[in-house]
Amino acid sequence: MESYWSQYRSVPIVYRIGVAFVLGSVLGLVLGEPATVLEPLGDLFINMLSMLVIPIIVFTLLMGAKRLSPSNLGKIGGQVVGLYAITSAFAVLIGLAVSNLISPGEGLEGWQEAEPDAAEAPSLQEVLLGIVPENPVGAMAQGDVLPTIFFVIAFGLALALVQESVESEDVTNGVETFFDIAEAGAEAMFKIVWGVMEYGVIGVFALMATVFGQAGTDAIIPFALLILTLLVASVAHIVLVHFVGIVALVVGESPRGLLVGGKDALITALSIRSSSGTLPVTMANADDNLHIDESIYSFSLPLGATINMDGTALYQGVVAIFAANLVGVSLTVGEQLTVVAVAVLASIGAAGVPGTGLIMLTLVLTQLGLPLAIVGFVAGVDPILDRLRTMTNVSGDLAVTTLVAKWNDAVDFDSGTWVASNRD
Repeated sequence: MESYWSQYRSVPIVYRIGVAFVLGSVLGLVLGEPATVLEPLGDLFINMLSMLVIPIIVFTLLMGAKRLSPSNLGKIGGQVVGLYAITSAFAVLIGLAVSNLISPGEGLEGWQEAEPDAAEAPSLQEVLLGIVPENPVGAMAQGDVLPTIFFVIAFGLALALVQESVESEDVTNGVETFFDIAEAGAEAMFKIVWGVMEYGVIGVFALMATVFGQAGTDAIIPFALLILTLLVASVAHIVLVHFVGIVALVVGESPRGLLVGGKDALITALSIRSSSGTLPVTMANADDNLHIDESIYSFSLPLGATINMDGTALYQGVVAIFAANLVGVSLTVGEQLTVVAVAVLASIGAAGVPGTGLIMLTLVLTQLGLPLAIVGFVAGVDPILDRLRTMTNVSGDLAVTTLVAKWNDAVDFDSGTWVASNRD
């Protein structure tokens, strides 16, 4: 039995999860509704990943604050946030361009029958005010990621300032103890991540069996063009912006290094459709495969899992054209530029958990005066669309983190994945 387990473990987890993804999908299509009996096994996997998110954010952001001086923290923070906003803007532009070429939604009828109970989209004021928590502990307990990140960054920066400015040895020792606890906590969480990812093979199998068991071909076929459009736009954005634009042109390294080094995170994102849930795997890839210094990725990746929503922004552009085609109207250039602005702002306020793209979509459709009934029409295949946009989000997190690390001399391009990539 031990030899079988050893042989099983010798296969990289990314391949085991990939096989589970395919087998679960096939089982769901073959069995249909009975396959949904596996849903609790998939939900357990999602719950395990969700359990890790807040502790990892708290511990790793504090570790990042320990390794950065207050001045560098502001500098790196500005670079990270600025790049995330730029890539999100490019994402929605690419989504609009591809949608205008493919024109998803033309010729479809019956959309009026879809009457969703669409969630009310938050206003810009609510999004901005929601970043600052009234009760930081309450925000952590409720799993509110953006307020938690805001508080932990502020607290970590305050600790770093205290360490630099206060001369009392007792106080500085206390700060060091705080940082040491955070580092120990982060290491413990990564051990838990290992166990969760081992169970992930079962979890992903159950998740895919449930998705296809519920949707079946009847729910997928009418939206094949929409899925194709989002797929083409996502691949175009990842290749043109993340791989070629950032890694090849700006960083000056082979895009294959990012693809090979981040493949575990990309496949996990495609499987579980959660940027925050994928965060432990993304951080492990940044450290072990891409050789990025912890002072950079421990700051940029948790932040990116919340505010860097390239895929979500791209999705808004694709579905805006899809919705306009459904009702037989054409969006003007000005209206499409409005989609860019609204989608970037909406993506910043979107939490990195499954399904938030639908809520953000209501904001875009309302701004354009398009029927919110389309939200319910799209929701039937959203589990598939969400996987594509989540993979795009995670790819952007890794690309931006690599560039910021390059600018701050915090990545080793002379070892591991990057060397093998360059030699190829």
